[in-house]
Amino acid sequence: MAVTEAQNPLLGENTCGSLLKKLQEIWDEVGESDEQRDKMLLQLEQECLDVYKRKVEQAAKSRAQLLQALSDAKLELSTLLSALGEKSFAGIPENTSGTIKEQLAAIAPVLEQLWQQKEERIKEFSDVQSQIQQICGEIAGNLNLNDVSPAVDESDLSLKKLDEYQSELQELQKEKSERLHKVLEFVSTVHDLCAVLGIDFFTTVTEVHPSLNDSTGVQSKSISNDTLARLAKTVLTLKEDKKQRLHKLQELASQLIDLWNLMDTHPEERRLFDHVTCNMSASVDEVTVPGALALDLIEQAEVEVERLDQLKASRMKEIAFKKQAELEEIFVCAHIEVDPDAAREKIMALIDSGNIEPTELLADMDNQIATAKEEALSRKDILDKVEKWMSACEEESWLEDYNRDDNRYNASRGAHLNLKRAEKARILVNKIPALVDTLVAKTRAWEEDHGMSFTYDGVPLLAMLDEYAMLRHEREEEKRRMRDQKKHHEQRNTEQETIFGSRPSPARPVSSSKSGGPRANGGANGTPNRRLSLNAHKNGNRSTSKDGKRDNRLSAPVNYVAISKEDAASHVSGTEPIPASP
Repeated sequence: MAVTEAQNPLLGENTCGSLLKKLQEIWDEVGESDEQRDKMLLQLEQECLDVYKRKVEQAAKSRAQLLQALSDAKLELSTLLSALGEKSFAGIPENTSGTIKEQLAAIAPVLEQLWQQKEERIKEFSDVQSQIQQICGEIAGNLNLNDVSPAVDESDLSLKKLDEYQSELQELQKEKSERLHKVLEFVSTVHDLCAVLGIDFFTTVTEVHPSLNDSTGVQSKSISNDTLARLAKTVLTLKEDKKQRLHKLQELASQLIDLWNLMDTHPEERRLFDHVTCNMSASVDEVTVPGALALDLIEQAEVEVERLDQLKASRMKEIAFKKQAELEEIFVCAHIEVDPDAAREKIMALIDSGNIEPTELLADMDNQIATAKEEALSRKDILDKVEKWMSACEEESWLEDYNRDDNRYNASRGAHLNLKRAEKARILVNKIPALVDTLVAKTRAWEEDHGMSFTYDGVPLLAMLDEYAMLRHEREEEKRRMRDQKKHHEQRNTEQETIFGSRPSPARPVSSSKSGGPRANGGANGTPNRRLSLNAHKNGNRSTSKDGKRDNRLSAPVNYVAISKEDAASHVSGTEPIPASP
């Protein structure tokens, strides 16, 4: 029974004392010696001490690990706060007392929240940096950078740093928007230019960059520096091409119009090329109609010009004579004497000889026409004053005829109109000397500038004016002589009346009779009908103009000096001034 209890020591309460007592009982029963007993007790005591030591060491090691864990947790807490840019955190326990495990249990939730916040912050940084990298790649034209995710610096995840990245992203997005707007403007310009020039738009923009055609979205279009530079170069090239084509088309249109006018082309035939001539005076920016400057249109105009040039060569004589007629008309209007027959014979000889190209002949005639227009323009002021002078001379001649009319004061029909005209004619006649002086001064100035004589239908104008002045002076002298003669005649009549006691009726002057006849081509006053005697041998018989009216030039009268003194005397009474009113 005792052995059984010794084998089952755990059936009762096991304590160190009960176990030692039990051990002693066993030793007593066995009969162990005291020495053996002391040895075994010493061994037992040593073993218990080793167990305690191991437990103490384990406890100390566990405490050190907990302290290290607490230190690491605090360090990690500080690192996270620094990385997140947080100076403090609401969940951090202010009281650092308590056991190590209590302190670890208090700091663990804070670390978990900070870790979660760090992960979220890293994701935000990664998103912003990815967008920055993508836009930078688009601007640089290196889209391969988008395949590599940007590295996030976890040591600085502060909101300040995140704001810096977001500000950079906003600037890049703004730059991207501006670049995209510029790209779209360039593409729109290229589209319009290609439409006007008749060039394929998709082929043109695809050569610049494949993303620029309409099949890709707006945000997918390339905005790189290279794309913008190539687009700008393309626009510049197309604009230069447009400018050159417009210049070419305008030259062709000008040639067409000149050829049409030259050959009197029918308006219906001209309307076939309205799409060419409509841009005759347009600027580069004003030409916006699609296909207006297409190459086939320019080639069509070139073919038509070539056809008309060939037709012009076959009608050269007709065209040359037409230009010669235009040239002669300019000379006629400018009162420049030419020999039209000799000029036409010369043109015929040149064309028949074949020694001159038709285009050269027409160009030479165009130059002659331009020169004639310039000369006519330089003569216009003088010619206008010549016309005024001739009109004034005609009024002077009419006034003398009117003054010689004995019935001018009769109350006949139209007498008051003649009276009014006579009053105006006297005013105009009084201006003749000043007009002649001005005309002489201008003519001399013109001759000094041009180094040649100013002729009027082949007669030097200064000679005409000198002759007119001389004749006018002779007329005044003749009038003065006739007044003296009349005065002497009246004095003789008075003497005879004193001698004979009666006064005979005065004899009627010869000039008052109608048998005196008309004045020879202008009358004794020397006023020209339309031409003075200096050019009578050249232009005595002027033909009428094309419209049937009399050619408004000076006509050649007989030499006024050859008028007999008797005829001059017969007109004296008609040249006396009359009262202003009847």
